[in-house]
Amino acid sequence: MAEKKTARVPLAAYERELLRLQTELVKLQEWVRGEGARVVVIFEGRDAAGKGGTIKRVAEHLNPRVARTVALPKPTERERTQWYFQRYVEHLPAAGEIVLFDRSWYNRAGVEHVMGFCTKEEHQLFLRQCPIFERMLVEEGLLLRKYWFSVSDAEQQRRFRRRLKDPTKRWKLSPMDLESISRWEAYSRAKDEMLVHTDIAESPWFVVESDDKRRARLNMIAHLLGSVPYHDVPPAVLELPARPASTGYVRPPRDLQTYVPDHAAGL
Repeated sequence: MAEKKTARVPLAAYERELLRLQTELVKLQEWVRGEGARVVVIFEGRDAAGKGGTIKRVAEHLNPRVARTVALPKPTERERTQWYFQRYVEHLPAAGEIVLFDRSWYNRAGVEHVMGFCTKEEHQLFLRQCPIFERMLVEEGLLLRKYWFSVSDAEQQRRFRRRLKDPTKRWKLSPMDLESISRWEAYSRAKDEMLVHTDIAESPWFVVESDDKRRARLNMIAHLLGSVPYHDVPPAVLELPARPASTGYVRPPRDLQTYVPDHAAGL
């Protein structure tokens, strides 16, 4: 018997719970700053699985000086000659920072492997080295969380079609994304092999069912918050100072400056 489809989270309930969780993320941020913690969150999954939208909701109310998103382009010729993990290391957080990886070193286990951008030997070397690399990060004290966003083939197709029709999202589609449709099973096998080698006790994978984007965002953020032993850090007490009396400053005439036209007036 087919599994019963879970009802989509109602918009009002989603927005209410999202705001509550985002408020908790701000508390987490202040704890990270106060404790000098280092947090790394990896977002992986198929194209159109909902990673980018979730990252936006995680970072929406956070201080960009504390929480930053890393989405690296394809490696340069120089980077191709480096140790594979080298270009990712420089983006790891210092004390009091949160780094959100929109795709990560796991490119080698996915797109690079499936599309032939790395050799079989390089792929196998990655699968051997990655658990060692991540154990080193955890032993160093980094809080590492890894999320795999799982989307069905039917839902991915729907999202691709919507992107083709939406001029604000068409840029998200690339020939590589469309190629992933014909290589669905190859990506599935690559993901399964990746999990076998890298789902380790020190840095386990957590799968996020993402056919319902609202549910996926809430579930992922709630899990992240529940996995970190943060606590509320009382903010500093601030008081607005009294505005001082004028000392005679006179603003220059407005016609001496160039203003942006009032586009909104014509709406």
